[in-house]
Amino acid sequence: MLKRAFLALAFLAMPAAAYAQGTIEGRVTSGQSGAGLSGARVAIPALEISVGSGAGGAYSIPDVPAGDHMVEVRLIGYAIMTQTVTVVSGQAATADFPLELSAINLGELVVVGSRAQPRTVTESMVPVDVIPVSEITSQAETNIDFLLRTVVPSYNVRVEPISDAATITRPANLRGLASDHTMVLINGKRRHRGSIITWLGAGLSDGAQGVDIGAIPGIALRQVEVLRDGASAQYGSDAIAGVMNFILKDDRDGGMIEMKSGSYYEGDGDMLTVSGNVGVPLGANGFANLSVEYGNQDPTDRAIQRGDALGLLAAGNSAVRTPTAQIWGSPEVNDDLKVWLNTGYTFNDDEQFYAFGNLASKEVDGGFFFRNPNTRGGVFSGDGGETLLIGDVLQANGLGSADCPIVRITNNVPDPVALAQVFADPNCFSFQEMFPGGFTPQFGGNVTDWAVVSGVKGSNGSGFSWDASASFGSHTSDFFIYNTVNAALGPDTPTHFDPGLYTQEEFNLNLDVAYEASDGVHLAGGLERRDERFIIGQGQDESWKIGPYAQQGFSSSSNGFPGFSPIASGDWDRQNVAIYGDLHLGGSEDPWTIGAALRWEDFSDFGNQLTGKVSGRLEVSERLAVRAGGSTGFRAPTPGQQNAFNVSTVFDATIGDLVNRGTIPSTSGVAALRGGEQLSPEKAFSLTAGTVFDADAFKLTMDYYRIAISDRFAQTRTFSLTDEEVAGLLADGITSAANLAEFRFFTNDFSTRTQGLDIVANYTPPSLGGNTSFSALFNYNATTVTDHNPEVIDQDRLDQLEKSIPSWRGSLNIMHTLGGVRSLLRGTWYDSWLDVGGVVIGGVEGTAFPGRFLVDLELSTDITEDAAITIGANNLFDTYPSTQDPDTADDVGLLYPESSPFGFNGGYYYVRVNYRWSWLGG
Repeated sequence: MLKRAFLALAFLAMPAAAYAQGTIEGRVTSGQSGAGLSGARVAIPALEISVGSGAGGAYSIPDVPAGDHMVEVRLIGYAIMTQTVTVVSGQAATADFPLELSAINLGELVVVGSRAQPRTVTESMVPVDVIPVSEITSQAETNIDFLLRTVVPSYNVRVEPISDAATITRPANLRGLASDHTMVLINGKRRHRGSIITWLGAGLSDGAQGVDIGAIPGIALRQVEVLRDGASAQYGSDAIAGVMNFILKDDRDGGMIEMKSGSYYEGDGDMLTVSGNVGVPLGANGFANLSVEYGNQDPTDRAIQRGDALGLLAAGNSAVRTPTAQIWGSPEVNDDLKVWLNTGYTFNDDEQFYAFGNLASKEVDGGFFFRNPNTRGGVFSGDGGETLLIGDVLQANGLGSADCPIVRITNNVPDPVALAQVFADPNCFSFQEMFPGGFTPQFGGNVTDWAVVSGVKGSNGSGFSWDASASFGSHTSDFFIYNTVNAALGPDTPTHFDPGLYTQEEFNLNLDVAYEASDGVHLAGGLERRDERFIIGQGQDESWKIGPYAQQGFSSSSNGFPGFSPIASGDWDRQNVAIYGDLHLGGSEDPWTIGAALRWEDFSDFGNQLTGKVSGRLEVSERLAVRAGGSTGFRAPTPGQQNAFNVSTVFDATIGDLVNRGTIPSTSGVAALRGGEQLSPEKAFSLTAGTVFDADAFKLTMDYYRIAISDRFAQTRTFSLTDEEVAGLLADGITSAANLAEFRFFTNDFSTRTQGLDIVANYTPPSLGGNTSFSALFNYNATTVTDHNPEVIDQDRLDQLEKSIPSWRGSLNIMHTLGGVRSLLRGTWYDSWLDVGGVVIGGVEGTAFPGRFLVDLELSTDITEDAAITIGANNLFDTYPSTQDPDTADDVGLLYPESSPFGFNGGYYYVRVNYRWSWLGG
């Protein structure tokens, strides 16, 4: 600021001739397609002047002193371009800038984190990762959630076997918090959350309802920005851990088609995905960019045969499924279709109509626990396997008794004489008639996700810009379960059930305005209204009914995943409105930058919340800078979390059998007896402080973070049910309550503190001619429960929240080009972690597993000028986690811990072929 004041005084002291001024104007366009590019920063560094390009790429810099000036243009994903422009007094000089696409690194621009003109990652006041699509897709995976795991230091996601709906939409974690602590944006607009509530979310995300980012194909993206800082004051509820902004491609020329196929070293999990992207012009000033992806993937299985299944086979029961009665692995994914369209049309040079949206669908099919034909309670036995549970048809129909024989079980073999009598008598039955070898329910869902966003944005050339938009999004999970029974219906039970569905709908209206008063002063503000609705669709009658055999000890509802009854089904909605303001101080040449934001939101079910944020950056030297920020935030429980219920089947190692565990609304009468009450929003306070070192070829960022959350809500410990509580749940419409052994509910009854360190470094040695680059990512993360009610949160839940993910994780990437062959070598270290609970409980909690080092390798070369082939391997050396305790492995066939942060499927090889084209040239 002092420098700017000195320059102003110098101008005042100059003769009148020196006041000669002119204007520089023109357009910023894509060098490939010629389309106008908005949001570029056009600057004259020597004069500390900068403006942004408008919706059609047009820009204008007024009051420029006559003479020659170096003009610099920067835009996300494009190479920096400079041009010398001569300004003549009283005239307008024209300078157009056709930008070329460029790989993105720490020196490129980002949008998230500030509403002022985009800045480079190293200039940002808060830590931001910018990942180009080329880096994201240089992996074996096709799902974007798994693709991000190796390129964002504090991002975690894993395979979820036998995890109910979490198998369909996997919960991901940023900075050790739940999946719904992270806000997701598409092109800067809020994305609707998914319909899945992860009742079994590996402890850390139990009960979370996050966004289904698996619906986003990598081929549709230009880049991904990950803001690793609290941002509720800037973007709204949920942005406690950070913000992920997925930026869609906007090319209006050419396209690409790609095929990827692969398989695990074990010979299963075969995957084939075909995707394509095409851009076409819409008139002279518009574009339409379409991306389509379609794929299928076979399931995997890393189980060993269960001990009880081996006993049955040894006893002569040849109907038991082999080689494994129960599957532990990735689910089968069929007809995975993702369609995305991004469009824009510029008119009046500085106004643009835009629209984008998607349609995605898939079917996910996975397995549940094996039901032993001699011991499974409520189906095959009523006394732990001493005798078979025999149904009396006459008694069920009120016609007396058939006096069915008792069938005792000795050494895994039911009494053959008594069992033959049951089979021969039409008034007696055992489910061994249907399933002589037992059964393993298959559970899954048909997922449909769609959204549309449309708006108009523009600027007036004098620093004022605006953006008005509307959006609607919907996510539906229509569940199915088969190869199972509603035992209370007896021999009339179906074996395939439609238990119902979950649907999440959101409607948003936004108005954002901004004013760049000068190069060093930027103001922004806006209004938002959001309506969200959660729907539980009723299941077919047989999936939830209490049948006539319930009084004989047979379990009701579809076994494994009970259907939603008329009382449990319904829809719940809420509305909220918000207003925000944002201030950014500091010019392009100032050594300091300060930002502040304030946001007020009012929820129809919770009242209002006020959040704020301050951040700043100071350039200590030409190469070194420090930055810091502090913010308050909140997360409001969703209508789904407040009203939905779920029944999950878990294995209790202490009794050696399956038990049904229910998650019930916190406002139900049964929950109220254990302290349940209406949920309230979480409140968060975040601090971050870091340093940035930029030495051209070498760039390094280090950021410490601390996130304190009070009134945090998550699921409680499990409680045993009394007979009176079962009756209360039945009255609430939870018809499967008669078979529940335990339950839990959501609560706001604890507080946590999460702190850690992120390190990101890039180095491209000049001595190697720019053909070799190194990048390193490192994260340390630790969560501590600082306050809790021991009556509601027990030690198992504490361990899940504090120790279920590795404290340390890091990766080193080496990219090298030699003789037309591009290579990528990646090494990733996962520190030790604690396997706590999950779907196997009782006696196995707290098992520590050592860390592992995994290596990925990819080689790529051009077949022709427009086509390339890539071969690669993820987990090159076929590394697995340590094996489970022998007792656990024997009980349920689980050889490896389900909580492994890198999965347990082993090595995977793949081949990828792509072809690019352009029809407009240039």
